[in-house]
Amino acid sequence: MNEPLPSALAELPAMLQQDCRAAAELLNRGCACISLDQTALQRALIGEAQSPAQAGSLASRPHLFADGMVFVSEAHLRRMAEVVAAVERIVTLPAYRATMLARAPASARHTPPAAGVFLGYDFHIGSAGPQLIEINTNAGGALLNARLLRAQRACCPSVASLFPPATALEQQFIAMFRNEWRLARGDAAPLSVVAIVDQAPEKQYLAPEFELFRQLFVAHGMTAFIVDPAELVDDGERLRCRGQAVDLVYNRLTDFSLEDPAHAALRSAYLGQRVVLTPHPQLHALYADKRNLVRLGDAQRLAAFGAAADDQRCLAESIPRTIEVLPGDAERFWASRKQWFFKPFAGYGSKAAYRGDKLTRRVFEDIAAGGYVAQALVAPSLRRLLVDGSEQEFKLDLRNYVYRGQVQLVVARLYQGQTTNFRTPGGGFAAVLPVPCPGQDRQEHAVRQG
Repeated sequence: MNEPLPSALAELPAMLQQDCRAAAELLNRGCACISLDQTALQRALIGEAQSPAQAGSLASRPHLFADGMVFVSEAHLRRMAEVVAAVERIVTLPAYRATMLARAPASARHTPPAAGVFLGYDFHIGSAGPQLIEINTNAGGALLNARLLRAQRACCPSVASLFPPATALEQQFIAMFRNEWRLARGDAAPLSVVAIVDQAPEKQYLAPEFELFRQLFVAHGMTAFIVDPAELVDDGERLRCRGQAVDLVYNRLTDFSLEDPAHAALRSAYLGQRVVLTPHPQLHALYADKRNLVRLGDAQRLAAFGAAADDQRCLAESIPRTIEVLPGDAERFWASRKQWFFKPFAGYGSKAAYRGDKLTRRVFEDIAAGGYVAQALVAPSLRRLLVDGSEQEFKLDLRNYVYRGQVQLVVARLYQGQTTNFRTPGGGFAAVLPVPCPGQDRQEHAVRQG
């Protein structure tokens, strides 16, 4: 095992008794050791059978997992959960829903019974604490990260005491899908056939996770397919795939409103309630359209929706200022571009997203034409790790996987460059280890929650 430099962590015991935020920052700077057991990870992802197809798929994605964990204070984890809970309450307000759905495509105005699986709330840890930079509605990686947790080891005595007890995440995930089915269909029949749907699924970067989900569904007594939407047929009674009626579609498409003609069968079956679709178009309109952050971070607008004062304050403090980019404001944004991060309304996976200080005039002209928001730049926190024997510094963001307002799992994504990219040697998904707070922090939290 690799030991961190003793001098780097000499202050840790005292910090753990005084300030968990500072202790987490010290660990991220000073504990550069490798904590991932690669052999254990391969077993967790592939199993003892070592399927050649699965092994090859993972081998072609060498930067999917980082070798080290990320330390996050319990105080910051609690704050992220509070932000999530505040957003969830706002989304239930009729005035908010009416405003967001008024500009949404027709498919998003259909209200299905399903709640929607795997919301992803993404944060940077700034000087003012966790800052919500975006919400995604088909956040990938949850099952990969559940398996990643199985392969962590304590790389030094200072860290060993921080490991949390193992959790049954996969059971939570299966229960979530069964609950989606129950919300839509009741208890008359069990969930039996699941289609995991994405465009050319075998070519997607997270294709290994599709196979893990297929295996998970099968292990719990279901039939499961990984399919391109072209394989789906709506016969007017049921959505079918390979001759079988499909109960539920686990939707990994990035056509969030199902407007692509290639998705016509899935769209018609969904709107006709002939299949349970999760996540679904309305979820994206209410949560993930980047324009929503303009209103969610504005206390006055939240007050107009009828939001509670505590929720107004929480979100105003925790969402970086976000403004829709309009052509008439182009010169103002160009002049102040170094202060902003530019994101497309329906962006995902950091595609077509740009730090203002890296922009060329030509790219900015496309942004200024419309379809973008500008978000005040919040520098990501940093993690130092050993890569090929030398220390390197990585940027990181934190993803909270959420179902019906409850945080199921928090993970980190490590990268170098402008945005998360899964192309950085030594970067990728990383396990998050909570750093406990002293007793006073816990008491203050109990008072707030009580």
